[in-house]
Order: sequence, then structure tokens, then C-alpha cells
Amino acid sequence: MGTALETTPEILLIGSSQGQTRQMQLDLEEAGYSPVVAHSSQAALNLVAQTSPALIVVDRLLGNESGLALCQTLRRRGVKTPILLLMVRDSLEDRVSCLECGADDYFLKPYQAETFLKTVRLYLQASPAAAENLRFGDLVLDLSDRRALRNGRVIDLTMKEFELLKFLMEHPREVLSREQILENVWGYDFIGESNVIEVYVRYLRLKIDGEEEKRLIQTVRGVGYVLREG
Repeated sequence: MGTALETTPEILLIGSSQGQTRQMQLDLEEAGYSPVVAHSSQAALNLVAQTSPALIVVDRLLGNESGLALCQTLRRRGVKTPILLLMVRDSLEDRVSCLECGADDYFLKPYQAETFLKTVRLYLQASPAAAENLRFGDLVLDLSDRRALRNGRVIDLTMKEFELLKFLMEHPREVLSREQILENVWGYDFIGESNVIEVYVRYLRLKIDGEEEKRLIQTVRGVGYVLREG
């Protein structure tokens, strides 16, 4: 019994709405996870310092505090655990805010257990062991540490940025459609029109392209993206 508890993934839930957080906690427990709850930023920071959660879930509307600010604080403190943000809207501005604060992904209110648990499973699924890194020109993707290196520069990536770059580097010089990228990186279809890929590509370029370096991720208008030099 003790061994089972040790291998149960711990998930930190941070939200000021006790009813909603309690429901999420119950759903996670029923799905076989071990949720821990914090109702304030300070309580969350204390828990992260004491434990090593496999996943962190933050409500953007954290009472009189900001869930975005909490995400930024966690990243500044070197926390690399995947962070999911619970948001009200799915606008371009909201997606940009999600990326800028350091969150890996988001899901929308009103809370739906099936959607939430599907996202949790996606982030907690075991990664296959990688025997070697991926390379393209002067860019190296470290598959074990989930980070990139370019010309000796270490580039920290969120999980989604890592998965997107990994997919591109697995298909160098091959034009990949938006549909292929959505299916292979996100693993689900977005409802309605979405430019989420453009947002992630933009931030990925900011990270991997230095001032004196060539842009590697090229846009193929009307189709998608390709990883190539020049």
C-alpha cells in the first residue's frame, strides 16, 4: 500500500473557489492522482518548496491575487514543473498571457471534469526514454532535460514549446500543416478557429533565434511551418 502511494503523481491545485477546487480534487482522486490544495499564492509557494508536485494547476482568478503573477514567481524561482492555467476566455490575448507568465497550457471555465482529466493525463504520461538528442544545424534539443541549446546558449522551454520544437526537428525540411501540428503536438482538435500555433511559434522563435542567428522556423503561407535554414 505504501509503495502505491509513493508512485501516485501529486498534483498541486491552486484556487480561491473552494467549491470548484474541491470538485477538482475529488475528480483527481477518483482518477488515481494525489491532489494537494492551496487557496492562496503564499500557501502554494510554501507547498512547492516542501514537495515536488508532478503538475501544478492554477486558477487565473485567484481571489484578490493574480494567478498569472503566481506562475511568473514560480518560474523565476526555477520551478520547471508543468503548469496548467484555468481561464475564462480563449482569446489571442489570453493565450499570449498564458505563455508570457510561463504556463505550459490552459483549459477553460466552466470546469468540465472530462476535459480537465484529459489534459492532466496528457501532461503526466510517461515520456519514452531517449537515447540521443535531436540536432538541426547549430540547434540541439536535449530530450532528457527538455531544453534546447544553440551555440552554447541554454534555452529553457515550456512543455508545449518543447513538444512543438521536437515535432519540427523530427521532420526537418518537411512542410508541416497546421492540422498535423495540432494533432501531433496538442493531441486534440480546437473548437472553431484558433491561431494558437502562431502564438507558440512566435515565442519559440524569440527563444531560439539570437540576433546573429538565422531564423530556423519558416512560415509557409496558407500551409503551415517548416524547419530549415535560410
